[in-house]
Amino acid sequence: MERRYTVRDLAKMKAEGRKITTITAYDAITARLVDQAGFQLILVGDSAGNTVLGYENTIPVTLEESLMLTAAVKRGVKNAMVIGDMPFLSYQVSEAEAVRNAGRYLKETGADGVKLEGGTAMLKTIKRITEASIPVLGHVGLLPQSVLKDGGYRIHGRNEEAQQIIDDALAVQEAGAFAVVLEGVPKLLAKTITETLKIPTIGIGAGPYCDGQIQVVTDILGLGGAFIPRHAKKFADLGQITLDALAEYKKQVENSTFPAEENSAN
Repeated sequence: MERRYTVRDLAKMKAEGRKITTITAYDAITARLVDQAGFQLILVGDSAGNTVLGYENTIPVTLEESLMLTAAVKRGVKNAMVIGDMPFLSYQVSEAEAVRNAGRYLKETGADGVKLEGGTAMLKTIKRITEASIPVLGHVGLLPQSVLKDGGYRIHGRNEEAQQIIDDALAVQEAGAFAVVLEGVPKLLAKTITETLKIPTIGIGAGPYCDGQIQVVTDILGLGGAFIPRHAKKFADLGQITLDALAEYKKQVENSTFPAEENSAN
């Protein structure tokens, strides 16, 4: 890829049946590696709250923190689209405030768009943002910013909830979003939504039938501790590799084998 991916590229990939690869990143170093690996889209998720900022969940993440992380990711990327994940209360208060805050991602970080949670309830807000020429990635199903209201994390869209998830996805499309994340929904429901929508679907915990997949980078690299969500897979154990390297460095300092002659100035 000799240019940055765009919303038109993602639409073309859906039309041609090619999978869209998406992952989170929170700093320039990780973003550079993700970009070199050829991912089409990077989400600077509010999952930063759990993964890098030490919060219990995503709710405490502030707009200023998100903007800072998004700017860092953008500086590490040449080709992938970078999407800033609007944090809790940065878009729910009013449509005007939502547009203003979404615009800050483009003006201050260079991001290629924003993501926000919610379907039918957010239709007017998404529409206002897209009318301001700001690309929006929707998000329906399990909504991490609503975890307190929902009483925890659970699968959404089973039984009588299924039609509501379909309606939410259609509302996101109607509002002008370029794609929608389907999180924590049954795989056959995700398949139905994917076949119904004209815009791409990006799944996380939604089975294999979505147009693309997204995962949290710390989960797949083994940097998130012992717990691995069911929807994730550990593709490397960088946590243990890093711990071993740090322990070896500490050992060599203590026994005076580092720095050696080649590490020392004359």
